[in-house]
Amino acid sequence: MLAACSGGLTPPDDIDGSGVSAIRPMEEVSQAPASDMGGTGEDVSVYPVTEPSGGAENMDTAMMAPVTEQKRLPMIDSDEAMGISDPVQASSGVLSVPEGGINMDEGLGVERVEGLAEAQASEIAEGNATQVVVADIGSDTPRQVGQPESIPMSDASMELGAAAESDGYLGVPDKATMRKRQAVEGEQVAFLPRLNNPMQTPETMGGMPASERACRQRLLKLGVKFRDVPRISRGRSCGIAWPVELSGLSGGIQIKPAAQVNCQITEAFARWVKQELVPSSRTRYLSGVSAIHQMSSYSCRTMNSRKGAAMSEHAKGNAIDVGKIVLKNGKAIAIEKKGFFAFREKGLLKSVRSDSCKYFSTVLGPGSDRYHKDHFHFDLRARKSGYRHCSL
Repeated sequence: MLAACSGGLTPPDDIDGSGVSAIRPMEEVSQAPASDMGGTGEDVSVYPVTEPSGGAENMDTAMMAPVTEQKRLPMIDSDEAMGISDPVQASSGVLSVPEGGINMDEGLGVERVEGLAEAQASEIAEGNATQVVVADIGSDTPRQVGQPESIPMSDASMELGAAAESDGYLGVPDKATMRKRQAVEGEQVAFLPRLNNPMQTPETMGGMPASERACRQRLLKLGVKFRDVPRISRGRSCGIAWPVELSGLSGGIQIKPAAQVNCQITEAFARWVKQELVPSSRTRYLSGVSAIHQMSSYSCRTMNSRKGAAMSEHAKGNAIDVGKIVLKNGKAIAIEKKGFFAFREKGLLKSVRSDSCKYFSTVLGPGSDRYHKDHFHFDLRARKSGYRHCSL
């Protein structure tokens, strides 16, 4: 802002390029109240504008003064200050949720899905429940509501393990049935070996020794029909630790009656029949063996049942006696001393008796003594010298 010089001072001639006469005092600007300033959004001060003296020709040398003009300054955060010509009117109401709720599926164009609880409630209401519905649960008198649809026995018997009632429906299993089922299922948890099966129980837990398991595997390869039976124990002198019940041999040969012996004598007997008895019978009679009648297997007694004698191998299940051989053609050959003209029978008995020494450590029969006149005796008695006693 320029002020007039005072004190007789004269400004230079070139102060504005036009001379000193161009300098004029500025007219006073009217002051508006503070409430009219632009910061409040109200009308602000106006500035008076006067034309310089001297006319239009002195416009270039005259200094313009502010002109008083009414103008409103916008609010800082108003739509006008932000440059928005058509402000968006905000909703003055409160958002409300429809009475039926907001259906997102309908908005997305998805069909309505029926829930499980809703479906079951509908079935119960219509009386078409597929499951048994019980009311008054927790009271002393629970009752069944309605009747379930019939279930095929093939599926129901597997689920409930119960027989169908006379009206074609399955009843709810009682507590005794459920306890029985749980007991059966408990024995098969995680497919762990059951301790009552000696073949699966570890030897360290009292299970079958490895030698006994290997022996049974050999019996299976020979086609022997047998089963494991409980341990036989009658004191220190009698018993079989791991007995088997021999009922048949390969080729459909039956053992009558079934013999309770140990696995070792069973294996030796099966090999003798398969490799010696059957080939000899086919050579002489053109027929195989149908059955073998045994007279004694396990028996807790002394040798020859004599008082004071040593215990027999029968007391350990380590011996078997054969009294008769039946061929497939129906011929029965008794183990006894034959007549002069019984050439084929004598040849068969002599052959199988001599060949049996390759499989057993003791072989006795007709002609050995009066105790073995009507049967063959085979055992696996262990002798220190390895001696085999075969009385021919």
